[in-house]
Amino acid sequence: MAKRAFDIVVAGLGLLLLSPLLLAIAAWIKLDTRGPVFFRQQRVGRRGVPFSIHKFRTMRDDASVLGLQITVGDDVRITRAGRFLRRAKLDELPQLIDVLAGTMSLVGPRPEVPRYVALYPPELRDKVLSVRPGITDSASIEFRNESALLAAAADPEREYTEVVLPAKLRCAVDYVDHATLGRDLQLIALTLRMLVFGR
Repeated sequence: MAKRAFDIVVAGLGLLLLSPLLLAIAAWIKLDTRGPVFFRQQRVGRRGVPFSIHKFRTMRDDASVLGLQITVGDDVRITRAGRFLRRAKLDELPQLIDVLAGTMSLVGPRPEVPRYVALYPPELRDKVLSVRPGITDSASIEFRNESALLAAAADPEREYTEVVLPAKLRCAVDYVDHATLGRDLQLIALTLRMLVFGR
């Protein structure tokens, strides 16, 4: 209950205080390329219930038919505005809407697309999906340069499913086993430090 109340208060204040920035980003996206401001994609949420995640659109509007569901290196589908938004992680800000809606939390395992959730070991799937997915978690910090990591791999898809995804699952299980409001505050602080100082 305390975690949900914290999510609502912080997400509501965040949307209110950041509204000028959000409007400026939305205008930039519309001026940069054709297509919607938001990118919506189906992810798997708490208890396996699917939901549409919100992000600022950083790729061409037809990106979904042009490549993988993961982003690899200097992906040609990324727009000019999108490169900056991804680097600064500003594309994630609309997920505050999902937090208010109750489909996400500020902190929790990052939600995956159904294709990759299907690869979760059965003994871990229910545990990882027992909590609301989050905007940030320890895996988000550990794999902040995930795109570059995949670009260096001979087979990015295989690297993701066999190396990155299992590591993210270990982080998710650890979070579920040791989740506290204090730890959430610590992860939020680490995330902000990474965004501001790049480390």
